[in-house]
Amino acid sequence: MSGKWTAPDIPDQDGRVAVVTGANSGLGRLTAIELARHGAEVVIACRSVQKGERVAEEVAAVASGPSPRVQELDLGSLDSVRAFAATFTAKQVGLLVNNAGVMMTPQRTTSDGFELQFGTNHLGHFALTGLLLKALERSQAARIVTVSSTEHKGGTIDFDDLQWERGYDRRGAYRRSKLANAVFAIELDRRLRETQSPAISLIAHPGYADTNLQRTGPTGLLRGLLEVSNRLVAQRPERGVLPTLYAATAAGVEGGDFYGPDGFNELRGYPKKVEAIPAAHDRETGERLWSVSEDLTGVRYLPAGVPAGS
Repeated sequence: MSGKWTAPDIPDQDGRVAVVTGANSGLGRLTAIELARHGAEVVIACRSVQKGERVAEEVAAVASGPSPRVQELDLGSLDSVRAFAATFTAKQVGLLVNNAGVMMTPQRTTSDGFELQFGTNHLGHFALTGLLLKALERSQAARIVTVSSTEHKGGTIDFDDLQWERGYDRRGAYRRSKLANAVFAIELDRRLRETQSPAISLIAHPGYADTNLQRTGPTGLLRGLLEVSNRLVAQRPERGVLPTLYAATAAGVEGGDFYGPDGFNELRGYPKKVEAIPAAHDRETGERLWSVSEDLTGVRYLPAGVPAGS
């Protein structure tokens, strides 16, 4: 890419249906606003419909295309994921932004019994992507953008203790979930290419952006340290959202691409192509994570990338 790409550079999104998870706040909210500003029909997918409706008013105020709609989606509940996806059975989706997440929370589990960060950040999005894949492939040029983090670089995936039963480390669990996001997105793109799917999978990360994520997950001293760090180091969320928007809309991107900020250590700046750690590209790890995710969620992708039984 050339120059400093910003939100006004987003090409026309007219006719495109965009599902954005976690669009009720933070970077998801900004993603929804900018996509709608450029013509997309945005689906605000979030746990709280009430919060989503408030954001929908903001989105509608700038939308140049159809009005946004709000749909309930709790990524920590596979029943909720299935109910959400069922509303798209006969529809097209041109863009799925797997944005929602939780960060460095105390040890808790999802309603299905999975460690909260792995269950929400990875397994919920794994299931959602599979269940929406037919709707995505109907659009002929769909993109699936999964939001990871620079924290993935410190992550490991212990397949013998995915649920942290041997002792919980909240930052380690977050890092694992973000590495799982990258591994999944890369493995997904491999499978899409192998089956000649019209959809592509990409990854983005915001660098260090000042969002509500740091204030709603961490507790105690950790939250205080992050708040200080936000004031001193973090970039504005309007800048942090740019890599996601670039991956979602820019011309010339390719499946498997990863976009983050162009500044020092990818903490701040404008979008550029970056690299995931080697572990994220390891095919054996990708295949194993895929298989485990299928077993845990019950959402099984056929060779053509379609959930079993559909």
